[in-house]
Amino acid sequence: MKICFFDDWKLGVLNGDSVVDVSDVVKDIPRIGPGDVINGLIARFGDYRAKLQEAASKGKGTPVASVRLRPPLPKPTNIVAMAVNYMEDGTRTEPAPINAFHKSPSAIIGPAETMVLPDVPATIFEGEAEMAVIIGKRATKVSQADAMSYIFGYCNFIDGSARGLPPSGNTFYQMKSRDTFCPIGPYIVTADEIANPHKLEIKLWVNGELKQNFNTDDMAHKIPRCIEWVTSIHSLEPGDIIATGTNHRGLSGFQDGDRIDLEVEGLGKLTFGVRDELKRTWSRETRLDRQNKGLEGTTPQITGKHAPKKS
Repeated sequence: MKICFFDDWKLGVLNGDSVVDVSDVVKDIPRIGPGDVINGLIARFGDYRAKLQEAASKGKGTPVASVRLRPPLPKPTNIVAMAVNYMEDGTRTEPAPINAFHKSPSAIIGPAETMVLPDVPATIFEGEAEMAVIIGKRATKVSQADAMSYIFGYCNFIDGSARGLPPSGNTFYQMKSRDTFCPIGPYIVTADEIANPHKLEIKLWVNGELKQNFNTDDMAHKIPRCIEWVTSIHSLEPGDIIATGTNHRGLSGFQDGDRIDLEVEGLGKLTFGVRDELKRTWSRETRLDRQNKGLEGTTPQITGKHAPKKS
């Protein structure tokens, strides 16, 4: 099942190229906002699945192209993003130690919205293509053997990053949790529709040019291990997100006016824009392009505020 929010936060289920309003099915879920609706639905999905399927099959659909899709998870309790969790096409000789960071839920935006690059002295702004795991029930100290049973579904996920901020050292908080730095969507795909989440193509395009192209089979610490490790530190709630990491070799600078498309196999396509009031620029090369030239580090900023002064 593919579940989304659309227009004025109606809950929808996709039926082919149409979306069916199923809001009446979940009207008994206590809510203050749409986040309570989807989190409550996930927590009690067994009670609602058949009703949702019936409503989706009998209801009148609206073409998806004619509605405004919203973030499918507007207010998770936790967004946990795995760090350096790919073998980078075999260029890493061994997995990095398992690690992660929190990303602010207020960073979430949805399809056709805009990532806004802030006025901060970042050396580059990047967006990392990732597959996100959505937790289906409260998870505390979960074993790897049981971990997959805690998954409700999956969705496309972008981990926006403002790299190189001072002071040097561990700056994950100010790098990762900026407003708009977490595009997700266009919908949630329930776990039963994804036969093997460790064998999915992930592709990201910038202005129609393919930049990232990798497979989840290159993941260093697989999903059960990630869930086990995260829940050994703190509990996860229904609707929480674990972003599973990226292959960094295709990353390139996001800049003003860019159109970004992300497609994880089976999860639809997430499209959003980028705005930078400062109109800063970088070359369009990827990290892999630089490595092939024998260059280290990320692409230097070319023009605009905070660009390195020429000697």
